[in-house]
Formats: sequence, structure tokens, C-alpha cells
Amino acid sequence: MRQPLPLAALYSPSPRPYQGIGEVEYPLHDFTITVTTCGRICIGTRKINLSTVFAGQNVGIRQVADKIWLVSFMQYDLGFFDHETCRITSAENPFGAKVLPMCSV
Repeated sequence: MRQPLPLAALYSPSPRPYQGIGEVEYPLHDFTITVTTCGRICIGTRKINLSTVFAGQNVGIRQVADKIWLVSFMQYDLGFFDHETCRITSAENPFGAKVLPMCSV
């Protein structure tokens, strides 16, 4: 029986260097904010914990109701920031399963 090759033997680095995603802009939002290294966005004197995975990236915020702001990254809506409670609630998961209504036959 033949032994399989270790994965390291199959790996070859990409000939193209990773360039990153570049500068993300939000022309349809009210503000573009850069996430701090500790994963926060600052709106006025408020510090809102978002996530360290967005550190250094720009997010867009847009006011959708009185004291309610939509926080977006690229084309994804992350959640809604309530200016009174200083909390972000999740938006609908864009990768979640879509359930279609059943029809009677």
C-alpha cells in the first residue's frame, strides 16, 4: 500500500503577493470610521466595541432612525448601533440559510 504524500510536499506559495483589500469607501453612508487596533469605533465620545477582526479597516455608518445607526463593512451590514444604549445588535446573517415558504400542491 502506497503512503500518501504529506501536505507540505504538495504546497507551493503563490507567485502573486497579497495586496490586501485596499481602501474601502462608503459613499452612501453618513460617515466612514476606521476601527481601532482594539476593535472599537468611536462616535463622538462614545466607544463601541465592534471586533478586533476589523482592526485598521474602514466601516461605514449611516443613520437609519433617530439615534440608530447601521454599521457596514464592504457590502455587508454588520448591525445596528443604538446611540442611547451604546450597543450593536446584529443584522441579518447574509450567509444564513434561506428558508422558502412551503406551498400546497
